[in-house]
Amino acid sequence: MQQTKRYLRTVKVWLFAMLCAFSATSLHAQTQDTGWLINEQHTPIQTRFVVTGQANKAEKTLAGYLEVKLSGDWKTYWRSPGEGGIAPSLTWEDSHNITHMDWHWPYPQRFELLGIKTLGYKHDVVFPMTLHVEDMSKPTVLDVKLTLSSCTSICVLTEYPIHLEFTPNDLTLLDDGMRVYAQGMSLVPKPSPTISDVKAVWDQSKSQLQVTAVNSLGWSHPDVIVDGPSDEMQDADFSLPRISTEGNTLTATYDVSSWMGTPELDGENIRVTLKSGELTAEHGADVSAGSISHTASDTSLAQMLLFALLGGLILNVMPCVFPVLGMKLSGIVSAQGLEKRQIKLQFLSSAAGILASFWLIAGFLTVLKLSGSAIGWGIQFQSGWFIGVMFLVTALFGANMLGLFEIQLSSNTSTWLASKGSNSHKGHFVQGMFATLLATPCSAPFLGTAVAFALGTNIPTLFGIFTALALGMALPWLLVALFPSIAKALPKAGPWMNKVKYLFAIMMLTTSIWLLSLLSVHVSATTLYIVAGVFALLLMVQTFRIHNAKFTAIIAVVLSALVGIGAFASNSSTSQVLTAEPDWQPLSVEAIHQYVDEDKVVFVDVTADWCVTCKANKVGVLLQEPVYSTLTNGEIIPMQGDWTKPNATITDYLQSHDRFGVPFNVVYGPGAPEGIELPVILSSDAVMQAIKKAGAHNG
Repeated sequence: MQQTKRYLRTVKVWLFAMLCAFSATSLHAQTQDTGWLINEQHTPIQTRFVVTGQANKAEKTLAGYLEVKLSGDWKTYWRSPGEGGIAPSLTWEDSHNITHMDWHWPYPQRFELLGIKTLGYKHDVVFPMTLHVEDMSKPTVLDVKLTLSSCTSICVLTEYPIHLEFTPNDLTLLDDGMRVYAQGMSLVPKPSPTISDVKAVWDQSKSQLQVTAVNSLGWSHPDVIVDGPSDEMQDADFSLPRISTEGNTLTATYDVSSWMGTPELDGENIRVTLKSGELTAEHGADVSAGSISHTASDTSLAQMLLFALLGGLILNVMPCVFPVLGMKLSGIVSAQGLEKRQIKLQFLSSAAGILASFWLIAGFLTVLKLSGSAIGWGIQFQSGWFIGVMFLVTALFGANMLGLFEIQLSSNTSTWLASKGSNSHKGHFVQGMFATLLATPCSAPFLGTAVAFALGTNIPTLFGIFTALALGMALPWLLVALFPSIAKALPKAGPWMNKVKYLFAIMMLTTSIWLLSLLSVHVSATTLYIVAGVFALLLMVQTFRIHNAKFTAIIAVVLSALVGIGAFASNSSTSQVLTAEPDWQPLSVEAIHQYVDEDKVVFVDVTADWCVTCKANKVGVLLQEPVYSTLTNGEIIPMQGDWTKPNATITDYLQSHDRFGVPFNVVYGPGAPEGIELPVILSSDAVMQAIKKAGAHNG
């Protein structure tokens, strides 16, 4: 009896062990998600592989995806990474019951670091995969090694082991996995019925490739990427395309080079990946030999240089220039009574200062561009340190104009400077520099287009565009240098000059107060009040000491009045006709698409506290009738992006529209899903017409 019991217990143990083994085998056989994989030697990157359970039994395929999460500024690469980097790859030869795998690539971003241009992804990217199996009913083993290159200022090559076991016919549909897979596939370019006549011509003599394509819907901020599977295409380096459109036809021209020597692309089959607004598409094309005309690209560069010249000239009369009017006008007044040669040298010095300042900005943007950082027009005003330095400089300029201090030179130094013709050339040069730095926080007609072109091209062209901008802004000073009689036409020197000088001093001190107010987003209110109080106290004490109580009181009253007017003008709650700003929603591209899908109109305002033109648009148009009532009636969605401080989301949004500065306003709606861009200087008519057009399909 005891032997029988022992026998039964042994059988039960064996049965339990077999059941556990069977259960473990069954569970292991149906693993569809690796979970997040982290290589301990490179923790900023996480990755996972998921088999969604979606199967096509007729074609013997399974849907899956590789998801990669990259922290901070880390990025990985597209199938053709460009001049640097290595594309992610999978080795799956140790897998069983799998014949091959198709890798689907979402449309990439362009990056540039230290002059090296690459294509890839940041943050979170999903690569959809199609697995081809031999037999849907047999157990399948996915045994894969993922090799992933990730870079910031350094690059790291990391490997991740991927192991899944399942039987295709027995897979469970993963709802979350299917959603992620579908989202990933929606970003993968595919042939589009709206795009046709994709052709490629190779000009061996110029080592250039030209691609043309027709989009029946027209083109919106297009981009074109070319690559191909052959060794010749893989070894070739393609420059940024020079893109032009005429009607529905797009032309993209590339300079092509190769470390192997002059490439030969005639007869190659290439992949042409296109982007137009939210549309991405990929088409194949056979390259044929031919001759490429330079007319389009030359005209484009010449046109941009003209735009830059006009943009720089118009910048002189933009609202942004108000903070430096005193500095500019004082140059003309101070020239009264001088010899023509002295006038020429002074105004040429100011023009040289403007040119040097634009080159300084171009150099600063070049450093940011090479480092892969965000770039944009006027972004120096996003720095509290820059604003602080400008505050000190303008305060010193203003105090100097009031006669509160002078730089005393020795008699020998004064005699030496006088013997050189003028002792103010360096001062005018510095004035030209600071006038430019203060007058460039906002965009202007033509300027935005020229800057966008400059920041998207090579560095020599960038400096060429900024030189044209400088010449445009310096043109009034160059005219006075060429025709000194303009300055000499002023009345003869007299007491009026001191009064005008004091007026300019007040304008400059008002600029200082404006700059001080911009520091409110960078320092605490207590710190700001202390700095403002000390500044006001020192100014009043020194004014009283140099002048008299009456003069000091006048300066205090005028400055207080100007500050009050500025606060009144920029605060809608004090307006006589408006009680509150529109209920601005934070800028979100996803929300824009959602609202447009719901047949709603979205008005986007990208602005910054330091942008004087933005303030002028706000007070003069957005907070006035009929625009104000339209933005607050509940039928329009007002959306705002604040670029006062660095913001990657807003920077990406601006650059997606080929814009690198503010103000920027766009209206979206069922009648304009791609958006209607408004002019830099808003008008009520332009805003209302855009809103009407964007809502054309809205019942």
